[in-house]
Amino acid sequence: MICALLQVHSIAGLALALLWAVVGLTGATMSFEDEIQASLNRDLTHVDASAAQRLSPDELVARVEAAGDFGKVSAVTMPADPTAAVRIRFTRSEGGAQPSSVYADPYNGHVLGSPRGEDFFATVRKLHRWLLLPGDGNGYGRTITGTAAICLILMLMSGMVLRWPHRATSVKVWLKPNLSLRGRGLHRSLHAVIGTWVLPVYLVITLTGLTYSFEWYKDGAKWLLARPSPSAAPMQPKAPRGVAGARTDIADAAKPLGFDRVWATFLREQGDRYARALLTLPAGAGTVVRVRSWPRGGSLDTARDEFRIDAATGRLISADLYYDRTFGERILASVLDIHRGAILGWPGKLAFMLAAALMPLFAATGLLLHLSRRRHRRVAAPPVGHLVPGE
Repeated sequence: MICALLQVHSIAGLALALLWAVVGLTGATMSFEDEIQASLNRDLTHVDASAAQRLSPDELVARVEAAGDFGKVSAVTMPADPTAAVRIRFTRSEGGAQPSSVYADPYNGHVLGSPRGEDFFATVRKLHRWLLLPGDGNGYGRTITGTAAICLILMLMSGMVLRWPHRATSVKVWLKPNLSLRGRGLHRSLHAVIGTWVLPVYLVITLTGLTYSFEWYKDGAKWLLARPSPSAAPMQPKAPRGVAGARTDIADAAKPLGFDRVWATFLREQGDRYARALLTLPAGAGTVVRVRSWPRGGSLDTARDEFRIDAATGRLISADLYYDRTFGERILASVLDIHRGAILGWPGKLAFMLAAALMPLFAATGLLLHLSRRRHRRVAAPPVGHLVPGE
């Protein structure tokens, strides 16, 4: 039984080692993405505070669009800090390419430049999530990485069974590699002991990462942790009755969708409690703008409020406040921060980064152990034509 499990563990590990190494290294690369980008773009994100009133979102968008051929605006990030620049994002081109975002001065709309490192991390993220395969999140790359995550969980469990020591209660046996060994013994010790170190981290990474790969898994997590959701209200407001109302609706539909009414409604709801707010236009023909708001002093990127506001009328359609959620719903909202260890602060991010970066070590030591077992079997096997006792 153990021999069969070892064969399956070895063959599956060799087949998926390269994929796991790619996902691990790309995940490690993105661990401190926010800090790296903040350092690279310090000169772009800071502006001199002015006594003048800051421009409204629509005025900013108009001045940025007049400054260059950037494309259609899709989102605007409005900071509360008077010395912080506004960030503007654009929709994909007809060819599917994502244009770089730009920073703009909130007082005069002057374009400060595109953030350094944005395209690099965007490519790394696509490689990590979808292996750069066609279709991005709608393609089969997402299914491949999700299947690989499930296989990694099985590998972790089978690896623990295979390495279960005779002195199972000894902490030293579990956690201390024997560096006095050489060759195959050293490889086995490193593979087993370091695998034990990182096993809890890998389980957290894979169990949270599966929510980005499979809808059935995400729906199951919602069923388990979230309150039953009430019947969904229609997202788009109904057209007003009457000829005059219909004419007004047609006239509003002909105008480009703006942010100003949304921004005014958001400020009435939040006041000065926000640190920054991201206003995102609908992808289709609707008029409902999504506003994500991060509180002052918040340390987690996923600890945010979310509003949906009709851009045509300024009507608040829904408000989802982070601190009104249950414990389970906060876990669901914080999946990304749990996935990368940010829930534990920078020490957690560092630990998760190192664990992810160690993934190629298991590929290397696993390959060396497989080769050494094959070599050992060849040496132990009797020569062809040689009669063994009993024949």
